[in-house]
Amino acid sequence: AQNVTVEEIVTAYKQACQKLNCKQIPKLLKQIQEFKDLAPRIDCLDLKGEKLDYKACEALEEIFKRVQFKIVDLEQTSLDEDGASALFDMIEYYESATHLNISFNKHIGTRGWQAAAHMMRKTNCLQYLDARNTPLLDHSAPFVARALRISSSLVVLHLENASLSGRPLMLLATALKMNMNLRELYLADNKLNGLQDSAQLGNLLKFNCYIQILDLRNNHILDSGLAYLCEGLKEQRRGLVTLVLWNNQLTHTGMAYLGMTLPHTQSLETLNLGHNPIGNEGIRNLKNGLIGNRSVLRLGLASTKLTCEGAVAVAEFIAESPRLLRLDLRENEIKTGGLMALSLALKVNHSLLRLDLDREPKKESVKSFIETQKALLAEIQNGCKRNFILAKEKEEKEQKLQQSASMPEISVTEPLGEGLAEDAQDGSTGTALEEGEEAEETALASENGDAEPAEEDGDGGDATDSDSDTDEEEEDTGFETKDSSDAPQTPGAATATPEKPREQPRHDAGAGDPAASPASAPSQGNERRISVSSPGRGHKIFVVTRVESLPERAADGGRPRWDAETPSSTPPPKAELPAPRANGALPEATATGPERGDPAAHDAPLPNGLKMDFARALPDVAPDGEGKTGTCAAEH
Repeated sequence: AQNVTVEEIVTAYKQACQKLNCKQIPKLLKQIQEFKDLAPRIDCLDLKGEKLDYKACEALEEIFKRVQFKIVDLEQTSLDEDGASALFDMIEYYESATHLNISFNKHIGTRGWQAAAHMMRKTNCLQYLDARNTPLLDHSAPFVARALRISSSLVVLHLENASLSGRPLMLLATALKMNMNLRELYLADNKLNGLQDSAQLGNLLKFNCYIQILDLRNNHILDSGLAYLCEGLKEQRRGLVTLVLWNNQLTHTGMAYLGMTLPHTQSLETLNLGHNPIGNEGIRNLKNGLIGNRSVLRLGLASTKLTCEGAVAVAEFIAESPRLLRLDLRENEIKTGGLMALSLALKVNHSLLRLDLDREPKKESVKSFIETQKALLAEIQNGCKRNFILAKEKEEKEQKLQQSASMPEISVTEPLGEGLAEDAQDGSTGTALEEGEEAEETALASENGDAEPAEEDGDGGDATDSDSDTDEEEEDTGFETKDSSDAPQTPGAATATPEKPREQPRHDAGAGDPAASPASAPSQGNERRISVSSPGRGHKIFVVTRVESLPERAADGGRPRWDAETPSSTPPPKAELPAPRANGALPEATATGPERGDPAAHDAPLPNGLKMDFARALPDVAPDGEGKTGTCAAEH
């Protein structure tokens, strides 16, 4: 409603309660009194724990028709079918919420879910739906599935402990294959099995590359189910970022499947395998897959029955990984030998920022080893601190680079030498050669992983396939790749590209034909150097030596040059376009100057793509026309 006041809302709500003969909710009245600015969406309407029967829900319409909210929290409000369907209809009609929590309402029934599905389908503003511990049974699931398939604005869907195993999950997974908006799907505690349920989820991963978080903790996926999931994971190119498989009875057999899959996944950044009896053999099966993977940044191995042998395998992975940020090894029997391996691995690893281990040392037969364990734990902690400081420094450096390269700026400078000096100072710390590669990294360092793929030659080919691989690696870690450190000595294709235009104009500007030499002196003074810095690409320099209405020609040695040296103020020499002879034939190549040394020059197309024969139609340029043709028509 327009121009509504808090008093109006309170009065309308109280009158509705009297009319419907239901109790007012003190918690609600208190919240209404505290509303400040009613024009935009108000942060939250919190009704958690309040008992809402049908009449109480009807009274709420007086609020919903006047103000909108970001969050409407209806957790544990004992909603029945009538109350739930009335509330969902209101929220749909008035677009009351962007985040809706209906968790712990076990009795909303088929009609309640039907109204919820209608709300999901029709409301464009609803982005988050939390229905934890609200059973979605066989007869209700088809409504929700249809809503998710057709078009839903939902980005986050929580369906933990919603009795999904079997037909409901099959309907949901089939519907979500076509959904392009959902990003986070939480299916914990649903007793999902390792056969049909896992096959449905594996199938979903094959076809949906938009879901970024899939949480399957506390189910019964088993090794057989993990094989199905791995089949789907192999198909994920730029999709799943987080996979949680916590407590799913996975063993070393399942790790063999996962180890073969990991080298193929390009977007997976967080993998949580905690509370599964993986054991040392499982980690050995996983190790090569992790080393071959180029995207995993966080790995959870808490309570996975590891001992020192398993810790040694993990340490081998840490030593090889240039991008791992966090590793959780708590609740494992890792003693002196394992800690020693981890400490040594951290000496060569510069990316790991957090390594979680049990604080208390494990019992050893030799008492002095307990002190050794404490010293090793401190060493490991210091290694992570060192990496954190390095990462912070690198992040600050990259922020400075991003600030200088975030806005495409065009600076025009007069002499070439001056411009090069300016370019070196243009918000950067080193030479353009050193920065080319770093600026490229900053383009990939955005957290959302949606950065534009860098178009590189040579070594950089992989970066085009996996943005998210370098995402947090560049931003959060202090590790520098070899390419980056070698940049000043042997610049790659990415850094060499900006350099070519720098030298070429220098050569072109001086090496004119003898006839044009008087004109070339002013041309050097008038020449305008344009430095363009674009995000993630260093500086590209172009020299504009002439501005003319005739089609300009890029400075390219293969084709005939069209008056590249002469400034616009002087008329072009007659040799530029040969005058047609009386019989209409073009003169031979003998009339060309040194610039036109190519014998096949008269066959080459004009800069606008027309054949050379069309030059016959061009009239001679008047000596006082300042390089322009007589009429617009002739010019065109």
